[in-house]
Amino acid sequence: MRDTELLDRIAGLARGFLETLPHRPVGARADLPSLRTALGGALPAAGADATAVIEHLAAAADPGLVASAGPRYFGFVIGGSLPAALAADWLAAAWDQDAGLYACGPAAAVVEEVAAAWLLDLFGLPPAASVGFVTGGQMANFTGLAAGRHAVLQRAGWGVEEDGLIGAPPVNVVVGDEAHLTILTSLRMLGLGSRRVVPVAADGQGCMRPDELHSTLARLDGPTIVCAQVGNVNTGAFDPVGEIADIVHERGGWVHVDGAFGLWAATSPELRHLVRGVDRADSWATDGHKWLNVPYDCGIAIVRDAAAHKTAMTGRASYLVQSSGAERDPQDWTPECSRRARGFTVYAALKSLGRDGVTALVERCCRLARRMADRLAAAPGVRILNEVVLNQVLVRFEPAGAARGDAFTKAVVARVQREGTCWMAGSRWHGMDAMRISVSNWSTTEADIDRSAEAILAAARAEATGST
Repeated sequence: MRDTELLDRIAGLARGFLETLPHRPVGARADLPSLRTALGGALPAAGADATAVIEHLAAAADPGLVASAGPRYFGFVIGGSLPAALAADWLAAAWDQDAGLYACGPAAAVVEEVAAAWLLDLFGLPPAASVGFVTGGQMANFTGLAAGRHAVLQRAGWGVEEDGLIGAPPVNVVVGDEAHLTILTSLRMLGLGSRRVVPVAADGQGCMRPDELHSTLARLDGPTIVCAQVGNVNTGAFDPVGEIADIVHERGGWVHVDGAFGLWAATSPELRHLVRGVDRADSWATDGHKWLNVPYDCGIAIVRDAAAHKTAMTGRASYLVQSSGAERDPQDWTPECSRRARGFTVYAALKSLGRDGVTALVERCCRLARRMADRLAAAPGVRILNEVVLNQVLVRFEPAGAARGDAFTKAVVARVQREGTCWMAGSRWHGMDAMRISVSNWSTTEADIDRSAEAILAAARAEATGST
């Protein structure tokens, strides 16, 4: 079979999968042993026909696929793939551009440059800020914090990129009690350590308290980075970033914002008040494969001080044909050199939606989250634990009182996952087990919310009566 015929067959398989999304069980149907049996075995000595390989892969993998691209997946914060973004991703794979250097892929480099400017405008961030397209929120946080590490140590007279951390002035890293784990793992990779972080108390919704931050900083000396959060992973709540930035900058510190999904509130007139002052921070991290609904992988790292960003990331070698200055080498802004041209999907998603479409997507998901919360809260024995300010809903089931709440809630979550109408994960919040619902898919409708809410309540009723 010629390459073009194989691509036609792949398109057919992909189309078939996408057509199942509205009605297939959302969770995976296969268990671990069956997947290992279907996909495993010794590597054969002789290669197989490409079509046969793809046909086998599609059939064997299908029972182990989670319909996270579909309209009733509410687990974690994972968007689907907009049609234009998915199509651009296929093209990016076919074009096979190395998006590290302008010389390796001029179109890829320029597309990133254009998409970066669009994003800065949408978020209301400084137009001269630098942007790197990385793998996800983890590496976006890593990149922003690496730029912060460079800046605060440079102010202290230390060049960390050349001299490392041995002998460097200690860097204080201050985080809220509800900081996401990717902040901590980034600090480990940067040699700043997760055990050394200084925590700041949060309020009842998980927001860093400015008064506690002020007291904490008063006890610290030396280079300091403060990590704020917009969009708590459980509640969707927002740290008061503007107030935090003012407090930190008075002491010469750096403010990094983990805005994996919450930063997208800046694109909405209805929600923009939640991120008031976010433009006064020094670096920002967000995910394209969350609310922008582009395929994996795509994170976005933004830094106000482009020189600090570039110094923390860039590398030079005699064998690399690097730009003369007019062109943009994408590797100067990311931890990677050779990498996928993920800017194509961001460009296609943004251009297909337009400014109004991005706003509508974010606002619609938030309305749907409130609809879900309202429908669940109307049932007896159901409690919404958070203020639904964004797209996150925390639910607890207590039909027999709080004493049974943890076990009962976990059992309801498991039953919903098995039943398959929708899928969401459990979480632990302020000493209580909860169901966490995240609404971030472009294709989710009111009918999907209503159908899912009824499935959740049916699972709770069945659990209460002991039905199988």
